[in-house]
Amino acid sequence: QVQLVESGGGLVQPGGSLRLSCAASKYGFVIHNMGWYRQTPGKQRELVAGVNSGGNINYADSVKGRFTISRDNAKNTLNLQMNNLKPEDTAVYYCNVDGTYGGRTEFYDYWGQGTQVIVSS
Repeated sequence: QVQLVESGGGLVQPGGSLRLSCAASKYGFVIHNMGWYRQTPGKQRELVAGVNSGGNINYADSVKGRFTISRDNAKNTLNLQMNNLKPEDTAVYYCNVDGTYGGRTEFYDYWGQGTQVIVSS
């Protein structure tokens, strides 16, 4: 079982910054892909930014140039630096990882509990 603990959400004014962090505790689990998703009431969860085991990164068009995702494989952590925040960035942000156990080929994915980000003046 993999546990993901997120931190760093909160209330910030438009134009401000926040840094989200996700720490993964894993036992015998090899993490492949890591990502941040967000969700607002009545809408589907959407990918904000993701990074795979090779370090390849992709961002949602709406956050390009403002958000930066980073991954530390040694510490099993994932961060999301969010700059120039806008009210439309308000959402619950979720950390997600997927990977395999013990050399097996079946993929599993896990979610954090979510952290609220509110961008408002």
